[in-house]
Amino acid sequence: MKFGKILITGGAGFLGSQLVKEMIPVAEHIYIIDDLSTGNKSSIPNATNISFFHASITDEETLEHVLPEVEYVFHLACKNLVLSYNNIQDDFETNLYGGLLLLQKTEQLSRNLKRFVYTSTASVYGDATILPTPETYHNTKLPYSASKFSTEHYCHVFHYMYKLPVTILRLSNVYGPGQLISNPYCGVVAKFFEAAMHNQSMHVFGDGTQTRDFTYIEDALNAILLVATNDQSIGHVYNVSTEKETSVLDLATEINKVCGNQELKLSFLPKRSVDVVQRRCLDHSNLKKLGWECHHSLILGLTKTYQWLTRGESS
Repeated sequence: MKFGKILITGGAGFLGSQLVKEMIPVAEHIYIIDDLSTGNKSSIPNATNISFFHASITDEETLEHVLPEVEYVFHLACKNLVLSYNNIQDDFETNLYGGLLLLQKTEQLSRNLKRFVYTSTASVYGDATILPTPETYHNTKLPYSASKFSTEHYCHVFHYMYKLPVTILRLSNVYGPGQLISNPYCGVVAKFFEAAMHNQSMHVFGDGTQTRDFTYIEDALNAILLVATNDQSIGHVYNVSTEKETSVLDLATEINKVCGNQELKLSFLPKRSVDVVQRRCLDHSNLKKLGWECHHSLILGLTKTYQWLTRGESS
């Protein structure tokens, strides 16, 4: 399918930059808004159909310049889990106020809008008591999950009041090529690879028995493109996951194997204040009903990530 003019907020981040790469051959023009607080401009490919704006999503002048041209909005920009905990005001300004402002400006200015895709998070489930966790559950405990979940509510409001074609995806621990260790807030997969490839200890917060549902970047991107082009997704929320639990210790073991190391080196640290989830496993059956499939097992995804890392790519 061919896309027209699209906006990707957070397009210099891990997920955003990989979405940009996917869109270059199929989009007429790609507008990127990123304040580079955690993103890296070098992650954005050079292409004639890209316009980059070094700005916050709360910059009304930038939004008013870009949005009249846009047919698809992919809203990925946010303050991450750790930054949100450390500064709840910044979390509110970017994740909640920024999301609301983008919805308002999109409704006012994007007259040819075909889809508004909002990437939310598995963090809205907290330490869930139902596993695999369905979209109907929530258990918000941290600023990050509160602001992301609140923006979901505003997405529903704009769909109901203004018929804005909104779809929400709750992503679970996305990893893979493009996740740069130069970002101090990158995920555990990138950090473990960095340690294993330099024969250093992997830092584990807590005892390592906590589980996560690790989703390979390619599967996440396929989900984003699917809901952007499937009208059945409008107005709905979908989990993007593998439906598989993996403990942090098992993750470390598998990454060590992929790197060809004989000895597993671990360093155990106290839990951080953001480490409130003991188990995570998301039910993705609703997304499968749209035709999506999770094609990457953990081993396959880690192998592909290692191949990318050893090729020495930087984005």
